[in-house]
Amino acid sequence: MRKIDVCLSPELIHLYDVPALAVVVVDIFRATSCMVTAFAHGAKEIIPVEKMDLCSSYGTKGYLTSAERNGVTPKGFDFDNSPFSYQAEKVKGAKICVTTTNGTVAIRKSRKSPALFIGAFLNISRVAEALKNWEGDALIVCAGWKGKPNLEDTLFAGALIDLLQGSYHVADDAAMMALGAYRESSANLMQAVKGSSHVNRLLGLGIEKDINFCLERDVYPVLPVLKGNKLVLK
Repeated sequence: MRKIDVCLSPELIHLYDVPALAVVVVDIFRATSCMVTAFAHGAKEIIPVEKMDLCSSYGTKGYLTSAERNGVTPKGFDFDNSPFSYQAEKVKGAKICVTTTNGTVAIRKSRKSPALFIGAFLNISRVAEALKNWEGDALIVCAGWKGKPNLEDTLFAGALIDLLQGSYHVADDAAMMALGAYRESSANLMQAVKGSSHVNRLLGLGIEKDINFCLERDVYPVLPVLKGNKLVLK
């Protein structure tokens, strides 16, 4: 049976044979949740980059721009890092360049994968469907927080593995821990993440509605994939 594993932080990605794996990148709070929302509202493409100055430069090339550092949006960008920002009319047909503290780093470090998907609770069933159709092993890359693992991305990994039972075999302890954490917390994910460090940071910014929204399942039937240097819909 095919195997699925979890990379708990982009800092650990060198331990995995990424060119041989389908990869799901997840940053629940909030980068990949925003990307899924943007595509659901008609975005044409998203270019993820690590540097703010590079992101800003895309504004002169017909792109809308989005930036986040430490949960806050610097001045001069078109979007903040809230999924609600991407529900606007200007998203339809737009090309967007995005940089975030963790999510875009995870995407760039995973870019050698032959099949890189963007995952969130918002589109988890579409991600599971894509992995069921993939013929090889898979890896869930959690964006974490500045190189450290975080709870919400790990819970997503466990939820996705749970959906894939019977199609994939749990490869290692990280995947086993993620699955166990999700099963213990699945009845109330908001309660489970309530005391986590990232949620406390976000609550300090007054964006509890973002947290609640990003934990909703299967809101959007879309699946962003990486083609070259850009994300597009599969």
